[in-house]
Amino acid sequence: MTKSIPNGLTDVPGLQVGHTTDLVGLTGCTVVLCEEGAVAGVDQRGGAPGTRETDLLRPMHLVQKVHAVLLAGGSAFGLAAAEGVVRYLEERGVGFDARVAKVPIVPAAILFDLDLGDPQARPDAAMGYAACQAAGDGPVAEGNVGAGTGATAGKILGPRRAMKSGLGTAAVYLGGGLVVGALVAANPFGDVVDPQTGEILAGARKLRSDALAGTLAVMRRMIGKAILKFASSTVIGVVATNGRLTKEEANKVAQMAQDGIARAVRPAHTLFDGDTLFALSTGNKRADVNLIGAYGAEMVAQAVVRAVKAAEGAGGVPAWRDLR
Repeated sequence: MTKSIPNGLTDVPGLQVGHTTDLVGLTGCTVVLCEEGAVAGVDQRGGAPGTRETDLLRPMHLVQKVHAVLLAGGSAFGLAAAEGVVRYLEERGVGFDARVAKVPIVPAAILFDLDLGDPQARPDAAMGYAACQAAGDGPVAEGNVGAGTGATAGKILGPRRAMKSGLGTAAVYLGGGLVVGALVAANPFGDVVDPQTGEILAGARKLRSDALAGTLAVMRRMIGKAILKFASSTVIGVVATNGRLTKEEANKVAQMAQDGIARAVRPAHTLFDGDTLFALSTGNKRADVNLIGAYGAEMVAQAVVRAVKAAEGAGGVPAWRDLR
């Protein structure tokens, strides 16, 4: 029998999570630290990604482990926050041994939140550094924090008819000390739905009321017309385990975990989304990669739902809790 664990991603041994949050500009960043190194993989779907250091995570590349993963708002500008994470780790002598220097390996992914708060407010190197300073292995804050600060869901009728989303996390104990967890900043073009019932939890609202429009229904009415009006979307996150994975297996887990986005977001992986998931392996627990990938997808779906339910209305956009 599986047992939920309350702290979320930090229940995976060897990981720390920290946030920097700008509640005025409505943006922020989240760092997942693994200073001892973690075998890593990545899977990117959708047509509008913003990423850093992802090619080296694929098989047949030299580097085997990463030392942190950064998730940030700010669109492409937010990738600058990774410089602060690199500096933090370098100061502590953490990184890939290149003989003349220790080079911290810090993959990153961003989401577009410039249309909710101040478009000039973007995560930078100082915010990335501060997120590292704030990192710990205790319960992970959810909702309007870190990379989820400016996140919204349901963009087809424009950013003002979307609903507030945020950052969520979930983890599960599978027995024998094996843990699988996920952390997600949910900012999808589509609606966030309950994976069990299909009920829309957060998404596009009708033009003249707060009733949910249903993104798929709106898309169907737009046959023959251009759907693209506001492409400010993307779900980014990390799935992790203390199970022992090779680099190839970590990439497979990231691929399988994307199914969690598809279960909780409707539609998912559109041309307007840059959905990116990183997979981390921090330990040596023996476990089948299929088991880890299957529960990785479950935890990603739970984390997306938690991101919506923990969010608070901001920037004139209501949250799930406001419209219950």
